[in-house]
Amino acid sequence: MAVDYTVIVVYLAGMLAMGWWGMRRAKSKSEFLVAGRRLGPVMYSGTMAAIVLGGASTIGGVGLGYKYGLSGAWMVFTIGLGLLALSVFFSARIARLKVYTVSEMLDLRYGGRAGVISGVVMWAYTLMLAVTSTIAYATIFDVLFDMNRTLAIVLGGSIVVAYSTLGGMWSITLTDMVQFVVKTIGVLLLLLPIAVVKAGGFSGMKAKLPTSYFDPLGIGGETIFTYVLIYTFGMLIGQDIWQRVFTARDDRTARWGGTASGTYCLVYAVAGSVIGTAAKVLYPGLASPDDAFATIVKDELPIGVRGLVLAAALAAVMSTSSGALIACATVANNDIWSRLRGIVRPGGEEHDEVRGNRVFILIMGVGVIGTAIALNNVVEALTVAYNLLVGGLLVPILGGLLWKRGTVQGALAAVIVGGLAVIGLMAGYGILANEPVYYGLLASLAAYLVVSLATRPTDERVLAVWRDRLAGKSPELPSEPVPAHQ
Repeated sequence: MAVDYTVIVVYLAGMLAMGWWGMRRAKSKSEFLVAGRRLGPVMYSGTMAAIVLGGASTIGGVGLGYKYGLSGAWMVFTIGLGLLALSVFFSARIARLKVYTVSEMLDLRYGGRAGVISGVVMWAYTLMLAVTSTIAYATIFDVLFDMNRTLAIVLGGSIVVAYSTLGGMWSITLTDMVQFVVKTIGVLLLLLPIAVVKAGGFSGMKAKLPTSYFDPLGIGGETIFTYVLIYTFGMLIGQDIWQRVFTARDDRTARWGGTASGTYCLVYAVAGSVIGTAAKVLYPGLASPDDAFATIVKDELPIGVRGLVLAAALAAVMSTSSGALIACATVANNDIWSRLRGIVRPGGEEHDEVRGNRVFILIMGVGVIGTAIALNNVVEALTVAYNLLVGGLLVPILGGLLWKRGTVQGALAAVIVGGLAVIGLMAGYGILANEPVYYGLLASLAAYLVVSLATRPTDERVLAVWRDRLAGKSPELPSEPVPAHQ
């Protein structure tokens, strides 16, 4: 195991070194939060794939393959479909807006007053996404070092907080690109073929498993529909995803780079389900499907390769964790705190925006680590996050992009009604039930349509500014660099 340990330690040290390098580039708000909006197609597609394919997609995707066979690919597959839809239909327009958060987009489209409430909902989503990613460190470090759960969360979380705080989006972009390469090599090029061969090839797998394991719809139509509703639509509106779209240097990069990332996700989904199916042949009696990934890596891979594949799992977790962390901090600072500060101290003194965002990443990071230590049920936390996101924000965001008649009153009603409906229905039906997101989304849509039609249309001057931003005619306000003495 010494070789495996060395691989992991070198990898973690490299992540910190990239954080230090990124700090030298992050000299303005734009550089710190969206990498100066100048990523090309290769960097953009690699980092986008890295953030959407986290621990749930890797460890959880293999676990679903272990439990359901090839149809276990559907969770990650719907993530890929959402990324494809975002890239083809919306990403170019989103990138041209030159904003930093989803709530800023809502304010721009509806003429203000939608930001704080939508910001709170988005903050809750990004916080829980960061927490669930951070909890996954416990599983990986337990396999690597037989480490205590709390210590594992603190160690993994601290590394992510450190490089994210130092260099912001530049550090996260560089580390995500490395993580994308490591995941591709570790999961697709090494673990997948080795697992299939060890299980006796596809013919051997078919001979030892029920035919349901090879039914593409074996997981169930209702489950697939729920995945589409939560993950496909969730990809369209999440701050963590939009913040990556904002890094694209032009429309073409956002559209085609994102399309490449979405296609990669579809391949990754199938690979995870095949690995899980192979693990079912090799280890039919595992206590939990989520143990399948760690078990097959630990028992079937040679020394050195095992370290690289575990590094790939660690990369998957760290990329999602860091992306969710900077999204959480950006929303907390730009959509909530800056507005509250403006109310308390209107026209207040100028401040160093890069330093302020660093402080918020550090604060949010400590909060994420503490919450991850206290929380046990990852699935429930992630379900709450996505239910709130889709139930509260999907309608006003897509409505703003697609329907001219939508108003700020309709948007606020959709956020409030949808959010409260989801919370109430989760209390009644249970957190893991499908009904909360179904009915919550319908309630949000009804509120948006009725209130928008019952109120005065959005001011034409607001819509004119909106159209100019969508067309890329209004440049982003320059972000002042950090003073030299900083």
